[in-house]
Amino acid sequence: MEKVCKSVTDSTGTLDILRDVEFEVPAGQTVAIVGASGSGKSTLLSIIAGLDTPTSGTVKLDGHDIFDMSEDARAALRARKMGFVFQSFQLLGHLTALENAMLPLELAGHRHARRTAADMLGRVGLGQRMSHYPKVLSGGEQQRVALARAFVAQPQVLLADEPTGSLDFATGETIMALMMDLNRELGTTLLVVTHDPGVASRCERHLTVEAGRLR
Repeated sequence: MEKVCKSVTDSTGTLDILRDVEFEVPAGQTVAIVGASGSGKSTLLSIIAGLDTPTSGTVKLDGHDIFDMSEDARAALRARKMGFVFQSFQLLGHLTALENAMLPLELAGHRHARRTAADMLGRVGLGQRMSHYPKVLSGGEQQRVALARAFVAQPQVLLADEPTGSLDFATGETIMALMMDLNRELGTTLLVVTHDPGVASRCERHLTVEAGRLR
């Protein structure tokens, strides 16, 4: 990421959300992006994912500037190389745990999507809950489904936005331990947005965002 800026303009003027943000993440590194609410860290994560567009600057994955790509090409890149975990789980309520976990594989045309997703749900401790819908799963169980969905396609990069923010302390600790174990096993590059020092302490590197700048 080189000299990334993000500004928005409305009737009250221009707000600078990110200012000349630069950093590089080696493959396999775990990075915590920390900062106060409103500091710009979630916007930064969205830009890394190609979900939001910077006002200026470049973001490269494997040496390619993702904003030189079309929106369709960026979406295809996310499907091939990225996984996501959100605070609000983002599960589809009309799909079972197994069907939610299968989604990335089905979108990629994976021939053994059901078996692979079932194996991953077993690894996160939900082997007996695969046929359940999100509404009957606890918060911790829903986040386990989200982790299975994120890791099932063995993404090159995993982006997590406040992954324990909706969970109690003990459940959050369990989820983070599970996420870090899967990350080490699969060699994924991990970027976690968090305001929780305990979550950040699990990562090898910290990036602090203050008023849109890294320090």
